[in-house]
Amino acid sequence: MTTLIILIGLAVYVLLYFLYGKKLEKDVVGASDKNEAPSSRLYDGVDYIPARKEVLFGHHFSSIAGAAPIIGPALAMAYGWAPGLLWVWFGNVFIGAVHDYLALMASVRYDGRSIQFVASDLMGKRTGTAFYWLVFFLLVLVVAAFAAVIGGMFVRTPAIASAYIWSIVAALILGVLIYRVKMNFSLATVIGIIMLAACIIIGVELPIKATYETWMYVLFFYIIIAASIPVNVLLQPRDYQNSFLLYAGLILGLLAAVFAFKGFEVPAFTSFAPILSGGKATPFWPAIPLIIACGSLSGFHSLVASGTTAKQLSKESDALLIGYGAMFTEGFLSTIVVTAIAGFGFTALKTAAAAKSVEFTLDASNWAAQFTPISTKLGLSQANLFIQSYADMVNATWLALIPTQYVKVLAGMWVAAFALTTLDTTNRLARYCISEMALPLKGKAEGLYGFLTNRWIASIIPAFIGIYLAYSKNFTIIWPSFGAANQLIASIALMTGACWVHSKLRSRFCNVAVIPAWILWVTVTAALVWFMIVVLPGNIAKSPSQGWAVMGITIVMLIMNFIFITDFVKKYRQETGPTE
Repeated sequence: MTTLIILIGLAVYVLLYFLYGKKLEKDVVGASDKNEAPSSRLYDGVDYIPARKEVLFGHHFSSIAGAAPIIGPALAMAYGWAPGLLWVWFGNVFIGAVHDYLALMASVRYDGRSIQFVASDLMGKRTGTAFYWLVFFLLVLVVAAFAAVIGGMFVRTPAIASAYIWSIVAALILGVLIYRVKMNFSLATVIGIIMLAACIIIGVELPIKATYETWMYVLFFYIIIAASIPVNVLLQPRDYQNSFLLYAGLILGLLAAVFAFKGFEVPAFTSFAPILSGGKATPFWPAIPLIIACGSLSGFHSLVASGTTAKQLSKESDALLIGYGAMFTEGFLSTIVVTAIAGFGFTALKTAAAAKSVEFTLDASNWAAQFTPISTKLGLSQANLFIQSYADMVNATWLALIPTQYVKVLAGMWVAAFALTTLDTTNRLARYCISEMALPLKGKAEGLYGFLTNRWIASIIPAFIGIYLAYSKNFTIIWPSFGAANQLIASIALMTGACWVHSKLRSRFCNVAVIPAWILWVTVTAALVWFMIVVLPGNIAKSPSQGWAVMGITIVMLIMNFIFITDFVKKYRQETGPTE
């Protein structure tokens, strides 16, 4: 079964990239290299810098991935392996990849401005202002949550902390080789891969130990510097180098799944509404976007695509590989996660229970009700469940020649490296957001405008708020609103892309964006209402401060949501002629 599912997934992504993706590029967007990219036309040596597509793909993918493509599908195992996998494939191809690609191309045509700026231009200031504040809230929350995750991971596994610090040094060297020395690109890439492997070995042999509070201070200064210096000094070479962690993991996972020839231990389907979110029965529709985000679709991707990526795109023909292809790659990563846990996750849970002398009663008959509670009782996080299942899948084949310790470190580095990449890219995006939000001050309060748009000041503001929330762990009060905010942004961004295709491009194929946009909006809106009615009352009973904070945020998001859809429908009708 592992062999069949992984090969079907690979075929789905390869075929639809060349069929559906190419159609989107040619007939919907009309991408052309005759249009000079903002990276060249507006080159400033800091943010607007052309990048090779291989390098930019690595940066873009590393920034959008994080841990969500692993955690979401692992959580969705409560439904059985089939529902989550089908959502990953369907959502990835027809919603997520379209969302990412349109956000990137709309931004490129708007001089590298954010998707919020595009929404403001197309649908008015009211829409833009609400969108900007929602995005800034999400970005600060991502800084807080990812800093906390990374700080905890560095304390628990000093080898990962050491490996990552050395990988930053290696990335700086790689950047010098590519951009200063002008070394042959292939040779520089080989040197970068060797340095990355050496960093992992050094990390294992010479771990760096520090307290959680110390790591918070380190991360505070690190993300300010990373968000402010020229993008080709650290971010481009670091993310390109990190992408080889992904390639190694994907290839290893692909080969392991193909040669494991293992049947699935997890049931294909358990229940339409298993016990999952907030300990409540969680219906597959409409709640699935709140469970599986990045592996299928994510609003955060539109912020990266229209933030750092659009400013580095060398030519429009590169956008399909980077915007559409990176989303497909992430979907394939989630496919490997589903395959590994479906094939080996039950054994991993059983082994963990035996090690802790916990009675293990999980089977197909009670999976829907007990998978999440038992995983929680065992203290086996979704990331750790994947890491163990992935290592077991590798060990079940001739790839067992690779020491298990290094397979686990590789899988752990996926989470750490992509989480750190997402962290500093997010702070850079927050800097862009502050600069664009300050635009109305230009000409009215030049001093204040200059202060807020200074790249160091604009980097310090979100870093200070986010790291403070992580240091104090107060972000946990509002963290449950992250999934809803993220998918609401996806809905708004895809609606903006659909409006751009319909109003600006006048494409006769605009329904490839409009129909998924409506499907996503209805689903996310229904999910928000379900979350507010079913899950939040329980949260309020357990923790009034957290529950009411999230309830307030959710109500505000719903109000914003309906303001936005009103403006979208109004604009869409204005741009639709009588004959249409």
